[in-house]
Amino acid sequence: MADNSTKPSSKLGEWVFHNVTRLFALLTLLILVGILVSLVHGAMPSIEKFGLAFLWSSGWNPPMDEFGGLVHIYGTLVTSLIALAIAVPVSFGIALFLTELSPAWLRRPLGVAIELLAGIPSIVYGMWGLLVFAPLFGQYIQPFLGATLGHIPFLGRLFQGAPMGIGLLSAGVILSIMIIPFIASVMRDVFEVTPGILKESAYAVGATTWEVVWNVVLPYTRVGVIGGIMLGLGRALGETMAVTFVIGNSDQLDTSSLYAAGNSIASALANEFTEAVSPIHTAALIELGLILFLITFTVLVFSKLLLMRLAKQQGQRT
Repeated sequence: MADNSTKPSSKLGEWVFHNVTRLFALLTLLILVGILVSLVHGAMPSIEKFGLAFLWSSGWNPPMDEFGGLVHIYGTLVTSLIALAIAVPVSFGIALFLTELSPAWLRRPLGVAIELLAGIPSIVYGMWGLLVFAPLFGQYIQPFLGATLGHIPFLGRLFQGAPMGIGLLSAGVILSIMIIPFIASVMRDVFEVTPGILKESAYAVGATTWEVVWNVVLPYTRVGVIGGIMLGLGRALGETMAVTFVIGNSDQLDTSSLYAAGNSIASALANEFTEAVSPIHTAALIELGLILFLITFTVLVFSKLLLMRLAKQQGQRT
């Protein structure tokens, strides 16, 4: 009798739990759609006036109500790619050291230090970048890069120019410092879930540490590794204050050198949104936000498709 009397309440609890969790999932989708709709609605005056030419136009002249997003799109993509190029190998090395090479007494304090770096506010990184990093970068690092990499054909021109300490390269380096803790923490966590028997078996047949990581750990954890990289890229694409301090905030397009000052979408929104007077200026800024939203969405879709393709290839091998 007791079991029969509890069945209705059990079914009710199951129904409530199922529908509440479904509501939360749908709420996430509704928020996403709501953000997209509001951005499209706010950007519509700019979309109607400038059309697709907004994407490749470099003119940004608020007094004349002439706007183009190429400078900001270029700055966002370049600084994010620089950040990834630096952060991914460094994060991989950190995660590899913590999981495979670090002595036990160092592993925990070093891991905590990395996690604490992830909690530092971005404005602190920006102030440190402007007051400390930029002068040192302009005085020592940029001249060194110009004297070495600057002589390489085609690539060298990116490292030529006045070493001002601020600019696209400086912003990319600051971004890399910011996203290293995120990527390294995720990589460390996924490396640690690799079954010990797989690694021990590889070591038993004479594999080196690098061979174990490359042939055992990475194939087993590649979904988590790519997820960590995408997390870092998302942080880099949308970062505002740290980039605003060191990118130079110039609305002039200069693709000849990474030393040149530039601008990013997030930085332009932070600097100009409260000062936008004309409706078309506000709409152009909202369109930049829409473009940033679409860039982030495209990156996430691409990463998902890549993971699906890797999973399919792995299934075919097995």
